[in-house]
Amino acid sequence: MAKAKNNLSFTRDYMKKALIILNPCAGVKKANKFMTDIITLFCESGYTCTVQTTTRELNGYEIVRQLGDGHDLITCIGGDGTYNEVVSGVIDAGLKCQIGYIPSGSTNDFGASLGLSKVIMTAAKDIVSGRAQKFDVGSFNGRNFTYVASCGAFTDTSYSTPTNLKNSLGHLAYVLQGLSTVLDIKPVHLALTANGEKYEDDYLFVGICNSTSLGGLVKIDEKYVDMNDGLFEVLLVKSPKNIAEWATILHNLNVQKYENSEMLTLFSASEIEIVADEGIDWSLDGERQIGSEKIFIKNIRDAIELIVPNKK
Repeated sequence: MAKAKNNLSFTRDYMKKALIILNPCAGVKKANKFMTDIITLFCESGYTCTVQTTTRELNGYEIVRQLGDGHDLITCIGGDGTYNEVVSGVIDAGLKCQIGYIPSGSTNDFGASLGLSKVIMTAAKDIVSGRAQKFDVGSFNGRNFTYVASCGAFTDTSYSTPTNLKNSLGHLAYVLQGLSTVLDIKPVHLALTANGEKYEDDYLFVGICNSTSLGGLVKIDEKYVDMNDGLFEVLLVKSPKNIAEWATILHNLNVQKYENSEMLTLFSASEIEIVADEGIDWSLDGERQIGSEKIFIKNIRDAIELIVPNKK
């Protein structure tokens, strides 16, 4: 008679450790009801799981710094702000683990750029069956950002829109909040130096990004974007002086025309030096960053390993 196998005799893969960090207030809280299914999936896929929920701003960062060491995988469930906290924690703690991202926020720009599923359990399955890929991360005067640093029109929308409005209207909330400030738009005057070139003007919008979607309002054709090439895409939108220039900007943004445009400039750079008014606030991955007179932005190439879906 064959000897029965001990149920505790698992393969070594079972000893992989996963830290799962949930923002229970993200989006319309749709991920909360799937937590049991997510944990079961991860356990069945060979992970022992530790689960933590965030309770305040920057709590995701704190959790990673306190508990992240020794984990093979740290999975973030929330919006781009929560993802930013987790990535920053991993980098600042010097961890070599892989990162999983289940987008469940209101807009999820970074997830959209990667083609991560908006269906919670599909995104979870893609993590346990996917592949690790290296991605660049940005540094804004030493503060990490994962996909965009921006200032100017609408960039305060993500952090100024009330949470209850975000949760009830989702992406539409950003659009409505943005439209409500059109008449109050004031240009920002910046001097940027990159690749030995200087750009100085009054700008309606400035975005230093590693993504194809910015706030759900500005899109960059994916042919321009490579998320682990050591470069950012820098989009400069000049401040319009009349209705004709407004129309040109809107048209060119809509059709994503950047070449030979008098109002739009798009180029790639690994480092950007900026001289700006200290009163100009920035948005880093949708979170407010108080501006300063001198800003240094650099690309940290291959800073993290994020699990993405296997190519079909």
